[in-house]
Amino acid sequence: MSDADGGPKQVSDPAYHSENHTAAQTCGWTKNALRGEGKCYKYIFYGIESHRCIQMTPVVKCNERCVFCWRDHAGHAYELGDVEWDDPAAVADASVELQRKLLSGFGGNDEVPREVFDQAMEPRHVAISLDGEPTLYPHLPELIEEFHDRDITTFLVSNGTNTEMLERCDPTQLYVSVDAADRQTFDSTVQAMEDDAWDSLIDTLDVLAEKDDTRTVIRTTLVKGHNMHHPEWYAAMCDRADADFVEMKAYIHVGHSRGRLDRDSMPDHSEVREFTQKMGEYLPDHDVLKEVEDSRVAMLAEDENTWVPKLEKSSEFWEQDSLVEY
Repeated sequence: MSDADGGPKQVSDPAYHSENHTAAQTCGWTKNALRGEGKCYKYIFYGIESHRCIQMTPVVKCNERCVFCWRDHAGHAYELGDVEWDDPAAVADASVELQRKLLSGFGGNDEVPREVFDQAMEPRHVAISLDGEPTLYPHLPELIEEFHDRDITTFLVSNGTNTEMLERCDPTQLYVSVDAADRQTFDSTVQAMEDDAWDSLIDTLDVLAEKDDTRTVIRTTLVKGHNMHHPEWYAAMCDRADADFVEMKAYIHVGHSRGRLDRDSMPDHSEVREFTQKMGEYLPDHDVLKEVEDSRVAMLAEDENTWVPKLEKSSEFWEQDSLVEY
């Protein structure tokens, strides 16, 4: 498969819109928010406006083969030598333009107020989390700054295996996936491609602890029969990272994960809440519990107000475009 210019096409998944190695896909919550049918739990937890959020990745390649991943592992070849890397400005341009193309059809939808559609055409958030491992993009710190220069907040999700890259990255909020609290569970659940991945993840926890200007989140996908044990060990890792927030979310039986796991691997929300509460017993400073049952997600925090400060409705961040609430 190749691009129009005859060069190699780095993203081959037909479900994604892509420009070279930059890929984007419309989140279901973005569509819902445009129609006034609810917002993502990240709005409830952190203040992210779903209709103005780009879901993208600068690289559809990964160095892990998580059993719960909904992506097709066959499409995540880890060889990077053939990638022709675009510069950060080109990736940011592509991300915004791909988002506009993906949402363009909503401009004629009677269920979408015109002002809301116009706002969606000017995104204010980017979730660098669609697919792959974003730290494999060699210019990730500069890409984050490029988005910030455009007044777009950044929410980076990483598996924590590229410690040196994460040390250089200062997004608005940094999520590191901790999907196992011991080496044996890590090997069976995450199935990393590199022998030192577990050690790198532990080193990354120390990097998170040194982050002063970046909000940090430890996030875990809970899979029954795989990694829902020893909450005190998870708590110890969160404590080591000095994480601002701890997110526990249920595995969902969708996509290619259905070929690796059965439906019984999905915990219900009460099980997610119970596991999170048990972790909280070992994290006394994180005594605030928030949850969104529809998303099967629970969060531990130190303070009740968990929104990104600049995303508060009174913030200057929103002054230029009179954010519509409905």
